[in-house]
Amino acid sequence: MARNVDRLVQWVAAQGGLVHREAAGNAGFPLGVRRAAARCGAIRRVRRDWLATDAAPADLLVAAENGGSLTCVSAARRRGWWMPEGLDDSIHIRLEPHAASPISLVTAHWTQRVSPAPGHGLVESIEDILAHIAVCLSPEDAQIVWNSALQVEKITPTAIRRVRWPHRQARECAERASTQSDSGLETILVVRLGGWGVPMRQQVVLLGRPVDLLIGDRLVIQVDGFAHHSSSAQRSKDVAFDAELTLNGYTVFRFTYAQIMHDWDTVERTIARAIAAGAHLAG
Repeated sequence: MARNVDRLVQWVAAQGGLVHREAAGNAGFPLGVRRAAARCGAIRRVRRDWLATDAAPADLLVAAENGGSLTCVSAARRRGWWMPEGLDDSIHIRLEPHAASPISLVTAHWTQRVSPAPGHGLVESIEDILAHIAVCLSPEDAQIVWNSALQVEKITPTAIRRVRWPHRQARECAERASTQSDSGLETILVVRLGGWGVPMRQQVVLLGRPVDLLIGDRLVIQVDGFAHHSSSAQRSKDVAFDAELTLNGYTVFRFTYAQIMHDWDTVERTIARAIAAGAHLAG
């Protein structure tokens, strides 16, 4: 029995440290082995349905303890979607509409699912994560995360608009969803400037290279994020490209992460002044 217990512990650890009891049974570990592992403290039983080792991820463990599934910004972080600054770091879980109150300090979403249950997993479907984000975050932050999700998960705007979203906020996010932004910073620009009534296009190819945002015909906005332009060689290429655009009659502004995130008023005013001067117009 001890050998089988050791095998179970190793298997659970290999699965990430937290598995459903049915998954363990399907993998060849009968009830007797699971009970023996729990009695000796090698495995922790969570709400009778889950088996955990000491390496179990804290967020998934909280979801299991509360009989829910990870969702909203917590699931978005786990999936690697781009997240705006300043979001709360509480754990968001989805619960059945009539489920009991959580036993941990979490942000709970009592909802019906948009997509079928995740089976033996503890992370909600992409559609349910997006639905919760749409109502939990501000419209701007929600759109940033949605656009990042489409990029990371390789989902087209057409497909996301075909989902039967349960509420207005999600439907509006779906209508605005785009895969044109290479980063959340670009989405911020488009969302914040989109109400100006000036034509704006992303990833337009000029002189053989795409630009982040083209306003009108001649005003180019480029964004430097954390992960980009890390080498002096790349930075030199970007500066040279900006110069070439200028020589060809374009007005070019390049903004950094810090400017967009922490000095937006100046960024917005600079672009507005350029439009007022007609820098976006051809000729």
